[in-house]
Amino acid sequence: QVQLVESGGGLVQAGGSLRVSCAASGRTFSTYGVGWFRQAPGKEREFVAAISWTGGTTYYAESVKGRFTISRDNAKNTVYLQMNSLKPEDTAVYYCAARLRRAATDESGFSSWGQGTQVTVSS
Repeated sequence: QVQLVESGGGLVQAGGSLRVSCAASGRTFSTYGVGWFRQAPGKEREFVAAISWTGGTTYYAESVKGRFTISRDNAKNTVYLQMNSLKPEDTAVYYCAARLRRAATDESGFSSWGQGTQVTVSS
C-alpha cells in the first residue's frame, strides 16, 4: 500500500514556473517509482512524466519535454515536477501515482493516485 499527496499547485502567468510535489508514504519499496499525470475539464487524463526510484530514469510526454523536469528525493520519498515556460494549455489538475511496472507511461501502469493539485496558467 502506497499513499501519495500532491502539493504546490497554484496560479501562474504564461511563461512562468511552478513546482509541484508528490510525497509518498507506505510501501514505496514495492513500486518502481512515481508518475505525473494531468487532467483538464472534459479531457482524458494524460501522462506527463515518470521517474524510477532506482537509477532515476525519466520519461516525458512530448508536449512537456524540454520545459518540465521530474526529479526525486529518495530520502524524503518525494517526487517533484518542475514546470517552466508554462502555457495556458498546461492548465489542469496534476496527479501523481505509483508506478507499477517498468517503463510505464499510461494509466494502466499506475495505481494509488493522489488527490491532485490544481495548476492554472493564465494568458
